[in-house]
Amino acid sequence: MSVANIRKKKVSSKKKPKFLRPESWRYVRLKPNWRKPKGLDNKVRKEYSGWPARVKVGYASPKELRGLHPSGFREVMVHNVAELMKINPHLEAARIGATVGRRKRLEIVRRAKELGIHILNPRRLKQVEPQK
Repeated sequence: MSVANIRKKKVSSKKKPKFLRPESWRYVRLKPNWRKPKGLDNKVRKEYSGWPARVKVGYASPKELRGLHPSGFREVMVHNVAELMKINPHLEAARIGATVGRRKRLEIVRRAKELGIHILNPRRLKQVEPQK
């Protein structure tokens, strides 16, 4: 599968049902996060029609698409400019680490713009003024 096809397929990925915890819509105390139904008479476990779909391996996305960002790029964690230089701008996108400060973040963003690398978590930063 070509990179362009993977991106298109990921962005417009096949429609999957929302897997809800059985009867979470009925009781406030139950969160909607999926839990496997284990009751003897559970309608979702028995897969009755009219009840929500059950999680199955058939709903998995294609292997090439798993782990991709919705933009279609693979995420690469970056902490400095040297790590940024190793990125392939056609396949990968940079995510700047949370521990990176403002000055180094500006350097990374500036260099990424020059190299044409997509940054997944850019922040609106004011320019750093040189110290006197």
